[in-house]
Amino acid sequence: MTTIPGTAEYDVEVSIAESDVERLLEVTPSDVEPAPELSFCRNVFIPLTTACRYTCTYCTYFDPPGQASLLSLEEVRDICRRGADAGCTEALFTFGDDPDDRYTQIHDQLADWGYHSIHEYLRAACEVALEEGLLPHSNPGDQTLEQMAEVADVNASMGVMLETTADVDAHAGPRRKLPGQRLRTIRNAGELDVAFTTGILVGIGESWRDRAESLLAIRELHERYDHVQEVIVQPVANNERWTDGSPGLETMRRVTAMARVGLPEEVSVQVPPNLAPARDLVDCGIDDLGGVSPVTDDHVNPDYAWPALDELEAVAEHAGVPLRERLPVYERFLPAGLRSDDFNGVLADGVDGVSGGTQQASVADGRAWLSPTIRRALEANDDAGRRFRATLE
Repeated sequence: MTTIPGTAEYDVEVSIAESDVERLLEVTPSDVEPAPELSFCRNVFIPLTTACRYTCTYCTYFDPPGQASLLSLEEVRDICRRGADAGCTEALFTFGDDPDDRYTQIHDQLADWGYHSIHEYLRAACEVALEEGLLPHSNPGDQTLEQMAEVADVNASMGVMLETTADVDAHAGPRRKLPGQRLRTIRNAGELDVAFTTGILVGIGESWRDRAESLLAIRELHERYDHVQEVIVQPVANNERWTDGSPGLETMRRVTAMARVGLPEEVSVQVPPNLAPARDLVDCGIDDLGGVSPVTDDHVNPDYAWPALDELEAVAEHAGVPLRERLPVYERFLPAGLRSDDFNGVLADGVDGVSGGTQQASVADGRAWLSPTIRRALEANDDAGRRFRATLE
């Protein structure tokens, strides 16, 4: 039994067998087969706030107190409308982890607008996205069970990057990011039946063993709850705060193959095409190119522009496989009436009302992985509903 570093409150126990670690450490790209198709999601990137309690040395997203921004709901609505006009289906909400007490201006602004917390405000922003015909996918960082429950029913899916189970210097500082808290958030999503995206960040000081253990920790939590829909293999990228370089191609090929071998078949392996050499990784087991926006920047990595759709098509053509568009929630999580006729994937526990073994039955019972709010959005007889369903045809 391995305990991931955290605090007394946030430790998470995950069972990682030494034999599984050793097996992953021996994996090479020749041990995997290319996926039969590639997918992507068309989204708008909405940086709800740049306030963050952490000060990770590789991150340019957060702004210090006094400089952090907070989008108004009017600004959120404008971004969503532009995305809907461009055929997007996902509203990707990101912000730094729950702002701490140093961000007095952010807290004061929320209070002036009538909100008691950033999660209460996130819920209102997600409702705006739904009104404008987009499905929310929120990445609010570490979350307690109560925080996630406050917004789960207005999100088609949610996510947080695990990054690594290792205690690395890149997370150093007075407000250190703890792996145990990240795993706790992934576990909370499982307990609440939230279809979830997570991933590892490659090149921030972790070892090969750390990479293997991180992937196996994700697998162990997914096997408990059957809720992880995709795992992102993301290289750290040079920017104004990080000048230690990015992992080389051979490192990315090997770790991507490790992800494919170490994770269950139903969990997609994704690389971000603006950060990773996707064309050179398609034979290493990736089957998804993530969320790509035709109208907004990657606000987490602003120096690295999204590829255009024809560039994604070129990657798929290079691999000799079809490229298809998907929703922010994977099809295996949808109830039968919303899946495509030729769906042949592995169904998620909880679909069609079957419990996924959640420890929070009072919260999750009856959600069937999609809240009534999201189900109505998908079934709606309007442009948004037709756009959502078109991605499944």
